Amino acid sequence: MYISKLFDKKKVVFSFEIFPPRPTSPISTIYKTLEDLKDLSPNYISVTYGAGGSLSDNRTCELSSLVKSRYKIESLAHLTCIGSTKPAIDAILNELDKGNIKNILALRGDIPKDSNIVGEFQYAYELIEYIKQKNNFGIAAACYPEGHIDSSSLEADIDALKIKVDSGSDYLISQLFFDNNYFYNFLDLTVKKGIDVPIQAGIMPVANKRQIQRIVSLCGATVPEKFRKILDRYEHDKDALQEAGIAYATEQIIDLISSGVRGIHLYTMNNPYIARKITENIGKIVEFINKDEKS
Repeated sequence: MYISKLFDKKKVVFSFEIFPPRPTSPISTIYKTLEDLKDLSPNYISVTYGAGGSLSDNRTCELSSLVKSRYKIESLAHLTCIGSTKPAIDAILNELDKGNIKNILALRGDIPKDSNIVGEFQYAYELIEYIKQKNNFGIAAACYPEGHIDSSSLEADIDALKIKVDSGSDYLISQLFFDNNYFYNFLDLTVKKGIDVPIQAGIMPVANKRQIQRIVSLCGATVPEKFRKILDRYEHDKDALQEAGIAYATEQIIDLISSGVRGIHLYTMNNPYIARKITENIGKIVEFINKDEKS
């Protein structure tokens, strides 16, 4: 099933993101996580592109296929292209096709630290075009409510986003953010630019302060004062911070859904407890809105 079709059937699409086990760990180490997430009935689960960047040491294909075949949940496989050759991309696409994977999140990936890019792809739109020419996959792309950290401005980043959409992206998933106003402003700008594909809001609940600080340093997301107070107040109490983070993410999601946002993509960090608490908190709201859409 193509995930983009879900947006024709549901007013709110709700999905999870997980990451594969390390190449040295058996795939079975994630079975318990998937069993717990399965019970929450997400519309789909996305699987990040594992470390290494090659088919031989990457678990994305294997795990994406497992999600779909064993747990009967539609899966979205991440695929990065920076520095890759067409034969390497072809090998991964063939592996995904053999695993009955129909959906790909096409990404550029991180530029090498020495900036020495060797390969046939430099931008996500090139990967999107290439996949569209060769294979019958549904394609999602990433978007950045505050602009990509490498972009000169938000407006320039939205220009680049329009190219990705015009190249064949069926829908978009946003980078995490902690202030919904940035997301609403971003949506307004995409409309003005003529971007009319569905956009899911990416939400990451706080698990610990150090983790969020690292992620924010990588993606450039703004930490609002309200959120900073939570981090400072509960940083030495793991359980309290986790519960406060769940409450903050729940508040974000309820506001987004109530404002008509098309979907929520929850960055679970492989933590079923957090995913379960948030799903329980918003479940009746999502159910009501989707039921209301059908009536």
